[in-house]
Amino acid sequence: MSTTEKKIDKVFLGIVVALIVIGLVFFISASMGIWAKNGMQFTSVVLKQIFFGIVLGSIACYIFSKIDYKILKKYATVIFIFSIILSSLVFVPHLGTNLNTFAKRWISIFGFTFQPVAVLNLGVFIFWAAWLASVKEKVATYRYGLIPLLAIIAIVGALLLSQPDTDSFLILSATCVLMFLIAGGKKRHVFFLAFLGVICVAFLALTRPYVMSRIQTYIHPGDNSQTSGYQIQQSLIAVGSGQVFGKGLGQSIQKYKFLPESISDTIFAVFAEEGGFVSCVFLIVLFLFFVFRGFRIAIRSPDLFGGLLVVGIVILTITQSFTNIASVLGIIPFSGIPLAFFSQGGTAMLMILLQIGIVLNVSKFSKKV
Repeated sequence: MSTTEKKIDKVFLGIVVALIVIGLVFFISASMGIWAKNGMQFTSVVLKQIFFGIVLGSIACYIFSKIDYKILKKYATVIFIFSIILSSLVFVPHLGTNLNTFAKRWISIFGFTFQPVAVLNLGVFIFWAAWLASVKEKVATYRYGLIPLLAIIAIVGALLLSQPDTDSFLILSATCVLMFLIAGGKKRHVFFLAFLGVICVAFLALTRPYVMSRIQTYIHPGDNSQTSGYQIQQSLIAVGSGQVFGKGLGQSIQKYKFLPESISDTIFAVFAEEGGFVSCVFLIVLFLFFVFRGFRIAIRSPDLFGGLLVVGIVILTITQSFTNIASVLGIIPFSGIPLAFFSQGGTAMLMILLQIGIVLNVSKFSKKV
């Protein structure tokens, strides 16, 4: 068995490019609702998404596709600590801020606003992949497997639940657990963590009114159609009105007055209204190809660290995306998780493309059996 460096996985890159192009087209279309109210704001929103997200993200993707991913393992602890410190800055007065919500999840510096959870995700994955790769078969033990995992979840939980950002915490924790399982963690440990997760969600529902409100709205979506259930009701109207082939690009009605957060949380509803059922199926299949090709890269990675790092990035991206889609369709309680490659967020897009660069770098190394 030997390892050779070759060209990046062009199929995976092609899938990503397709998602970026489709996402940008429908982001601009969804932003037309803003243009109808404020043309200047529309220009600002679109330019920020293109420059900070796609342009800078593409540069970051290219740079990290050239940097040997093994260097990340060497500095895993430093990167992890940096991501923790950066995420902690949301609690610093005049730095931490909230945007359209009561939660402090953003940092504002000189008018530039970004959400540090995107950096935290990568920092956690790099550190956790490095740890799992170093302990190898010891991951099945309490000392080297379960306890370190609980420690990471506790640290992440202390940061994210204090903001609060329950959705990001649950998805990041679930991704770490899946990485643990793939690395050789015992199934009974995973079942224990799942049981613990259920208890935590129940506790959060009882202690945090907004969590309970989401659950109640999910169970009885029609009871509060003008208050807590308004967003899901309007989302379902948008999705349903798209029917089979959609109304056509730019023809959404819901995005103008009725659909809250049409360029972020509910952008999939705009996509469904304009593209219809056929386009929705196509997008889901495209995301599934993204997962399949990503896992193929992970399986062929020359070492455990590279494979686990790719797995973490791919699982996080697809989990966020399908959580967004499922919440818009009313399959799960509504969440504020963005749709990857589509939703507003220049820094979020930049970090996604940076992570894609890491995956592409791993793909340059393959095992010949």
